[in-house]
Amino acid sequence: MKTLFINAQLVCPTEILEGNLLIENERIIDIDVPSDTPADHRVDLTGKYLMPGVIDDQVHFREPGLTHKEDLQHATRACARGGVTSFLEMPNTNPATITVQALHDKLKLASDRCLVNYGFYIGATCDNVHELQKAQRTPGIKIFIGSSTGDLLVDQQEALERIFAETSLTICAHCEDETTIRENQARYQGDTDIATHSRIRDHRAALISTQRAIDLAVRHKHRFHVLHVSTAAEIDPIYTAREFVTAEVCPHHLFFNVDDYDRLGSLVKMNPSIKHKSDNEALFQALLDGKIEVLATDHAPHTQEEKSQPYPGCPSGLPAVENSLALMLNEVNQGRCTIQQVASWMCEAPARVWDIARKGRLAVGFDADLTVVDLAHSETIRNQDQQTKCGWSPWDGTTLTGWPVQTWVMGKPVFRREADGTDWFASECLGQEIEYQHADKTNMAN
Repeated sequence: MKTLFINAQLVCPTEILEGNLLIENERIIDIDVPSDTPADHRVDLTGKYLMPGVIDDQVHFREPGLTHKEDLQHATRACARGGVTSFLEMPNTNPATITVQALHDKLKLASDRCLVNYGFYIGATCDNVHELQKAQRTPGIKIFIGSSTGDLLVDQQEALERIFAETSLTICAHCEDETTIRENQARYQGDTDIATHSRIRDHRAALISTQRAIDLAVRHKHRFHVLHVSTAAEIDPIYTAREFVTAEVCPHHLFFNVDDYDRLGSLVKMNPSIKHKSDNEALFQALLDGKIEVLATDHAPHTQEEKSQPYPGCPSGLPAVENSLALMLNEVNQGRCTIQQVASWMCEAPARVWDIARKGRLAVGFDADLTVVDLAHSETIRNQDQQTKCGWSPWDGTTLTGWPVQTWVMGKPVFRREADGTDWFASECLGQEIEYQHADKTNMAN
């Protein structure tokens, strides 16, 4: 089955081509072909951009165990609506994904529930190195160096040394220093001001932990990816260690800061916490400068009832997967970045960092995971329109210009914005398990 996309602005790695793209079944088979090339289906994209499908490498989709907040069915509809064709999900579900068997169980669970492609990290504990060594069907190892409970919190230096020394998969980590957090918690004991969250999980907590993890990566020559960088101070240490270290930033750390607590309260309570406007600006500049390579969401939904609890009882986290691309396309329209840069940060770079096979760019032989973008389309984010099961967004009421209007997974349409403004979704679960091409390699920033 061949499908020809015609009259598109093709967002390729080195240029934007005005032309046509041909796919056959699950693969891209030709680029910039004549418009009369024979095909079973033709899709006219006049006035629109065709870019690779977004790969979100940090999400919490809550299944199994916490499905009152989110589940794979709702979450992957949200992905499709947001132009996300592949996701990598974190291990802090219930049960936690800390064994190979638990990893395989989660992959089996996802096989008939996902509208988009799926992958799952295996989580590190203080004593599961043998499981981490055996894991194969995974992008890598996730360590919670801060901000977790139970077995998933790994804060002991001896355990961290073993994980970095005795495993081969790329490691990623939530970096916040537990000692600093506990000291700050004692200092602010009894304070119920939501802004206190950023005083407890402060710049120092983030920097100390990130520097500690970078030291482990460099000494053990182990590929390491810093998740959700939140401070300007972390940028230079990360970039200095770029032979072994990559990093990412999330929309909430680009667009929210402590000044937003008065307006949004617990809706923007995050771990790591939101910081200051100067951090927003520095993190965006780090993306532009190539010092941070990846933009991901850390999609972490909770119910509105849970989030409305008084501080500090309200949980940390917010949903973002269906609005992240539109947020960045809006920045394209404002002249802060280009659509090629967005494709690099959200498509090509995560595929490279996690050794994902055949995804992340428009190229012959790559998977036909595609996102159609209308840069002229304006739309207001509304809670009632959200596909995520939690049913809300911290950007409720925000009007953005530039939206995904079609999403294709492995050569088949899974989402389309109809002419009357309604949303169409595929009724089949078309996502496939992501394949990896793991190899021992360094210098991931180049």
